[in-house]
Amino acid sequence: MVLTAAKGNSSGYKKEYLFTDKDFSYLSKLAGELAGISLSSGKRELIYGRLVKRLRALDLKDFKSYCDLLKDNENGAAEDERTHFINSITTNVTSFFRENHHFEFMADTLLPELISKKSGASQPRLRIWSAGCSSGKEPYSIAMVVKECIPDFERWDIKILATDLDSNILEVAKSAVYPKEHIKEISFDRRRSWFKMGRGANENSIKVVDDIKNMVSYRQLNLTEKWPMTGPFDIIFCRNVTIYFDRDTRVSLLDNFAEYLDDDGCLFVGHSESLFGLTQRFSTVGRTIHRKIR
Repeated sequence: MVLTAAKGNSSGYKKEYLFTDKDFSYLSKLAGELAGISLSSGKRELIYGRLVKRLRALDLKDFKSYCDLLKDNENGAAEDERTHFINSITTNVTSFFRENHHFEFMADTLLPELISKKSGASQPRLRIWSAGCSSGKEPYSIAMVVKECIPDFERWDIKILATDLDSNILEVAKSAVYPKEHIKEISFDRRRSWFKMGRGANENSIKVVDDIKNMVSYRQLNLTEKWPMTGPFDIIFCRNVTIYFDRDTRVSLLDNFAEYLDDDGCLFVGHSESLFGLTQRFSTVGRTIHRKIR
């Protein structure tokens, strides 16, 4: 089937750009090669919607022209646009303390366990990784909970690594600046402790305070490629990321997470993700919370 500007779809709107089966097949294959992303035919409308902005920005007439650009290595055109391509098709939906039961488990169970286990050292060590960190709200939420739960915080060696494939969204994360409305669901005490309110021209913005911002370091990382970190991590968050991968990639990814976790380390996954039938290296300790089996 060919979707054309002359024909409407079942939603009743007309296509602005020609998007053929061949175009979608090429883009699906490229997404898999570049980032391990698996795009089924059911993602076709989503991909059209995500990429149409690129076609407009580049003043292209159809998706074939866009595919040709992605294939064109002259003057680095393809490499540059491939970055935009991956950035466009990845989802960056997030919020502060999203799936709050994860942060409650951290505060009530996991961090007290780690404090008890590690506090006897002269400088206790804590390592946390937010894999697929999007705009930074997840790692900053993690940092807030850590700061709230460790009474002798200054004595600890604490590092939070945050990675994402999307280079554009990482710049947003590094800025730690967000619309003020994004913290309306956060408690008053946390708003007062961990955010600065903008003034004047910035009155509709907020910024994460430096004490929290400086706890997080950001890196661009493709999870399907070799990881440069050494670990081990006490906690890994990888939520709503593996849904983009095929089964074999998910199996490999979970095995790698287990290798990078410390003994009894915990992996947090998204609400729609399951480890069932993919790995036997974790036991379930809470809703979408899994502990590494030694």
